[in-house]
Amino acid sequence: MDPQPTAEAETDEPLARPGESARTDAPRPLAPQDAPGLIAPPDAPRPLARRLLAPVATLAGVAAAFAYVGAVDPNEPGHYPVCPMLRFAGVFCPGCGGLRSAHAFVHGDLPAALGANALAVVGYGVFAAVMALWLVRVIRGVPMRLTVSPVWWWGIGAVLALFTLVRNLPFGSALAP
Repeated sequence: MDPQPTAEAETDEPLARPGESARTDAPRPLAPQDAPGLIAPPDAPRPLARRLLAPVATLAGVAAAFAYVGAVDPNEPGHYPVCPMLRFAGVFCPGCGGLRSAHAFVHGDLPAALGANALAVVGYGVFAAVMALWLVRVIRGVPMRLTVSPVWWWGIGAVLALFTLVRNLPFGSALAP
């Protein structure tokens, strides 16, 4: 059985003589022909159609959800479940009015969408910006890595908590659905 090839090449080169510099080349990485059992990373980027699969599927799913909410009016009772927080605690959660907001947004009624849930409309804008960035990066062949630091997550949580608090107080009734 043949020994496994290693990344370090054995050389018969003599050590550096006085006045000469030693060889500083890094060891040569393994090539697929050196080790038939190893898989080399791809040199060429994936085809554009394959790279577009994830963002286009995401857009299709979101478009289908918005189309359904646009077709089935959440203002009519019986089509969607009631928010459990509103039903059992009598408190508007940050998502209350989100379906009515999406329905109004699909029908082009931005004031009604903002009135139902302003934070959801901001979320639609953030989603559109992230999707545009994702599509541009995919078309250019640059990988999309979205990392959000814990400080941002805490900030988002604080905004949601503040939104929930204000919309349930008498002076914040304009934010209530």
